[in-house]
Amino acid sequence: MRIGVTGSGGKLGRAAVERLRADGHDVIGFDLAGPAGTGFTRVDLTDFGQTLDAFGSVTARHDGLDALVHLAAIPVNGLVPDAATFQNNMTVSFNALYAAHRTGIRTIVLASSITAMGFPFDEAPPALPVDETYTSANNTYGLGKVAEEAIAAQLVRWCPDASITALRFTNVVAEDEYATFDRAGEPGYRRDLLGSWVDARDGAQAIALALAAARPGFEVYNVAAPESGCTAPSRELAARWFPGTPVAEDLGEFESLMSTRRIRDRLGFRAAYDWR
Repeated sequence: MRIGVTGSGGKLGRAAVERLRADGHDVIGFDLAGPAGTGFTRVDLTDFGQTLDAFGSVTARHDGLDALVHLAAIPVNGLVPDAATFQNNMTVSFNALYAAHRTGIRTIVLASSITAMGFPFDEAPPALPVDETYTSANNTYGLGKVAEEAIAAQLVRWCPDASITALRFTNVVAEDEYATFDRAGEPGYRRDLLGSWVDARDGAQAIALALAAARPGFEVYNVAAPESGCTAPSRELAARWFPGTPVAEDLGEFESLMSTRRIRDRLGFRAAYDWR
């Protein structure tokens, strides 16, 4: 397949491009900065005209895309004012999704986030591990992700043969960032992430699996390492962080409190990397 990847210069974007090319796909990166050459085109995704033009065709790059992986965004709150985070990310995501719709791209994988399901969890979730049925936004970044998922769910109604998969990524860790796990035994370490994390290369695996399994309709999957980034057993973490919250009887000893059961069972996701 010829696959466009927005945000190709980001941490997850770089890993996704590498993985998809290794799988034999023709990949075109779209971002504000990237390596010169046939695999990249500079695009300001806040400009719908540029986005539409880039997805339709680019001379000496491509004459049409089979699929889109949309990862581009301001990645967290705080880098710019809160309203600017929402406005930028919503504009970019609408432009990407609607340009894909207009240019006939029917397979889309969209980066959503743990921020669409309660982060930073000042309020206890309804049950643990938290699965894809729970949606709650507590900052403007998360609000944007909830809105993006809602837009995607409606677009597949407009085009019944379209497939859009939203992947709710937790904190993505690059292969040179494992030193942070030196703190894994601290009581509050990763509490706002439910103890979760995912290696960028495993995040790229989830993207590849979602593309391969694309079917008409809208789907949401959590993406995290199956085991937590903490040294304490998960049931102990649940009792410490969320006393009184129901916990699954079959919760594994170190199983992530951000559930990965759905992506494991439906897409066959198995993490290849572990900090332990």
